[in-house]
Amino acid sequence: MDAAGHPRRRAMLTGGFAVAAAALAGCAKSTPKVATPADLKVKASTAPPDERPTTAKAALARLMEGNRRWVNGNLHHPDRDPDRRQLVAQTQEPFGVVLSCIDSRVPPELLFDTGLGDLYVLRTGAQAVGPVVTGSVEYGPMTSGTPLIVVLGHQRCGAVEASYKALRDGATLPGNLQAIADALRPAYDQAVRLGGSDPVDTMTRAQIRLTANDLRSNKDLGPLVKKGSLAVVGAYYSLDTGRVDILGGAPS
Repeated sequence: MDAAGHPRRRAMLTGGFAVAAAALAGCAKSTPKVATPADLKVKASTAPPDERPTTAKAALARLMEGNRRWVNGNLHHPDRDPDRRQLVAQTQEPFGVVLSCIDSRVPPELLFDTGLGDLYVLRTGAQAVGPVVTGSVEYGPMTSGTPLIVVLGHQRCGAVEASYKALRDGATLPGNLQAIADALRPAYDQAVRLGGSDPVDTMTRAQIRLTANDLRSNKDLGPLVKKGSLAVVGAYYSLDTGRVDILGGAPS
């Protein structure tokens, strides 16, 4: 009889196979389950959306909480899943309007850690305004009761710097860029009067305040501000830290 057919050898081989099978079964039981896309979708959809802020104070608090998360790197990425996309596909009720610069480093949705349907966002060079921009800012407060407008300028603004140098030197910027410089002349004049070691930053902050004041007092938004259903806030974003500081207009 050969070795494989020997009764003792057959018993040893059979026992070895049994041990190996048991070991493999144990490994299979201890292998962690890999989450499937379906699992992730269920998890994402079980988190209820945050309630929409209905007052200027609550809306500003929501934005500033999001900015603190941006600064600390503790992002929640709210309202960015397919369920949210479907929820706002037919209608929207943003709780804030943000008028910011076109600068690629200052995306309001990211630095306030918001998502789909949360904000109306307008971006122009150095927050320069005109009739179309002003009308776009007015849209949310006047049609859907959006309680907050934020005019958001930022550190080292290239549009402000170019406008400052052109106005100081009596030069003309190319193409339609001159329209930005013309719109920023009041901020330039204020910066010249105030002086200081960083006139571009002074001009940036002046532009924020002047734009917020103009929106706050215009004939359509002014009555909403007066009765307390709307606040127009001026804010400054630091490229270095990611922090947003309020310059004025915060609701009490």
